[in-house]
Amino acid sequence: MQFRTDLAMESREMAAGLSGITTHSRHRGAIEETHVRIETEEAARALEKARGNYITLAHPGLKWCPPEERKEMARAICEELRTLLPPNGDLLVVGLGNRSMTADALGSRVLEDLLVTRHLKDIPDESLHGRLRGVCAAAPGVLGVTGLETAEVVQGIVEHAHPAAVIAIDALAARESSRICTTVQITDTGIRPGSGVRNHRVGLTKETLGVPVIAIGVPMVVYASVIARDALSLLLNDIGMDERTHAQAMDTLIDKLAEQGMGDLVVTPREVDELVGRVGRIIADGLNLAFQPRLTEEEIQLLSHDEP
Repeated sequence: MQFRTDLAMESREMAAGLSGITTHSRHRGAIEETHVRIETEEAARALEKARGNYITLAHPGLKWCPPEERKEMARAICEELRTLLPPNGDLLVVGLGNRSMTADALGSRVLEDLLVTRHLKDIPDESLHGRLRGVCAAAPGVLGVTGLETAEVVQGIVEHAHPAAVIAIDALAARESSRICTTVQITDTGIRPGSGVRNHRVGLTKETLGVPVIAIGVPMVVYASVIARDALSLLLNDIGMDERTHAQAMDTLIDKLAEQGMGDLVVTPREVDELVGRVGRIIADGLNLAFQPRLTEEEIQLLSHDEP
């Protein structure tokens, strides 16, 4: 049974011993930072991920951590993002997903707290002259609602706005339920909308848009088969089944689950409404810090939020 994940670090864990991949990790306070670089086409095919860099920032208590720890995560996102951004030029942030489905609304939620500045180049406030980088944003919706491929919409905006890079925000699927709303993945490989739920669309990549595409995602769902696997693993461990028999029995049971049509069900926490809001704001804070290095955190806070 294959367990789908959008996280490169989880794919790497499931492919131990595979060549063509480099990995290193470090801790920065409560945050575990993992870098995965997929270097060869063989490794890319095996992991079902594009070649490139994948940076994962994980905080096990991110969902309910205090404000200072949320700020630390935002700063970590900022630092990693700055290493990938072009030094000059306007930026386009694209909030992917269906805003009518909470677990898929991360992209549009991030845009609510994003400091959009492209229209402020001639702002009369002299204190901000020369200090704002141009940022524009769009939430193109999903094909089933708009009748337009996301890539088509974004291509049109890129042709008009000429950004130096596109930053795409989307909800992801994870293999471990503990990753939901606790892990942020940043990659320079672009993104394929809908991949988290096996609804692959035309990708947003440098090849399709003509400019670098940085993707930022947070797991919001896991497959029901993942929950079943975890529950069965605990049960089989409790009855003392040896590891080999354990694995065979679990695979058989999970395959039967899939045959009953439950294998593609996705699960999300019941408090996902609040979680999306919390995590969305953390990502927006990280983006604002990365995009506007000439502003202080206090200035960004005043410009982008109604309240702290």
